[in-house]
Amino acid sequence: MNTIDIIVFFIYIGGIALFGGSFFKKNKTSSSYTLGNKDIPSWVVTMSIFATFVSSISYLALPGNAFQSNWNALVFSLSLPIATLIAVKYFVPLYRKINSPSAYTFMEQRFGAWARIYVSLCYLLTQLMRIGTILYLLALTLNAITGWDITTVIVFTGLIVAVYSMLGGITAVLWTDAIQGIILIIGAFVCIGFIFYNLPEGPSQIFSIAVEKDKFSLGSFDLDFSKPTFWVVLIYGVFINLQNYGIDQNYVQRYMVLKSDKEAQRSALIGGLIYLPISALFLFIGTSLFAYYNSVEVLPEALQDISKADRVFPHFIVNALPPGLTGLMIASIFAAGMSTISTSFNSSATVFLTDYYNKYFKQDASDKKRMQVLYISSFIISIIGIAIAIAMINVKSALDAWWKLSSIFSGGMLGLFLLGIFSKTKNVTGAIIGMITGILIILWLTFSEVIFGPDSIGASFHTYLTIVFGTIAIFLVGFLVSSLMKSKT
Repeated sequence: MNTIDIIVFFIYIGGIALFGGSFFKKNKTSSSYTLGNKDIPSWVVTMSIFATFVSSISYLALPGNAFQSNWNALVFSLSLPIATLIAVKYFVPLYRKINSPSAYTFMEQRFGAWARIYVSLCYLLTQLMRIGTILYLLALTLNAITGWDITTVIVFTGLIVAVYSMLGGITAVLWTDAIQGIILIIGAFVCIGFIFYNLPEGPSQIFSIAVEKDKFSLGSFDLDFSKPTFWVVLIYGVFINLQNYGIDQNYVQRYMVLKSDKEAQRSALIGGLIYLPISALFLFIGTSLFAYYNSVEVLPEALQDISKADRVFPHFIVNALPPGLTGLMIASIFAAGMSTISTSFNSSATVFLTDYYNKYFKQDASDKKRMQVLYISSFIISIIGIAIAIAMINVKSALDAWWKLSSIFSGGMLGLFLLGIFSKTKNVTGAIIGMITGILIILWLTFSEVIFGPDSIGASFHTYLTIVFGTIAIFLVGFLVSSLMKSKT
């Protein structure tokens, strides 16, 4: 990376930090810090929802997947219309009616304080792992591109995001998310345009090579639940995206900042659907890179191993793009990661204040004290997230660790919410039994191969189905137990 690229990169980082911090004066109350002042344009919220969904994992992993194999990952995006429509119809109006900064107030209203504590704690643990994973992957990418020290990048990035999200609150997070969402889209289009320009036969060459190598395949349509077939990925996508858009505090806060239910529903729907064409764009980058390195350039020997596919895009950014554009693309990657991290900082602090401090420590605290709690909790969360990211340096696969832990921490949340919304019976015992059953199934599926071996029943299901089976178990068992207990009374 030359001097121009470094200047472009740091101008971007510094500009985002200063812009986010400029909203400091708007945070006069804890309410404005967590929910804004009802003056944020709906398009900003829409772009923020999109940017929150797109992390650096998507920005780098999707091109790598398409380069390595095919467009099977697009099936995940195809599930978004189903998940977002359910969220818009049932979840968004529910949160707007409750009118609480926390998504998990509903759990207490439905099943009691224990349910609220359970889901909010699961959420906080998930976010800490999410922050750590994204910080680590960002640093890993920048290390591969520039050679900069991984630990230094983790600490630098974490503190920068923490500062502007702390100072500016939800308003800063939303506006910076929107800008970063636009930048990452521009970066993707610039990359595609450059490849188009440098291919001898133009864009048609990409399609001819891709069709020849079956690069546009969406995966197998067989009913095989041990592999990421079309159906497995689609089902997984519906459940995980419903969890994101239906019960994730990151998204619920965005639904609450707008003036009307209609605006909130529209932003949720459009913000979710935008990801579908953009994910296709990321996948097309991977397919285009495959065509580029099979007709224009030759990959170094170290990257010719197909298992190194995730490193091809960073290699292209550093070695093929002209000065300035390289800096822009690196900024785009950081934009994807920073938008997700800033959201996690703000939402986690909001959950701690609303679900714990206000309820169990000091219910009548002054607004000044509540602001202090928000600042302190944001800082503590950032420090823990940075520590987790540094610890991941010694982990064999950060993504594997993230997937396993997030399945355990968040797997039981969606089923409990669905039970609360669609079951008319308010039976605490049924909810508890359902939750325990679901968690046991999640643990069984997650660790079956390790404990019982690769031939065990649990190991015969793909990892993607863990949250599916866990969620279904919680809902069905909870519903049946509640119904049986009601019939006996």
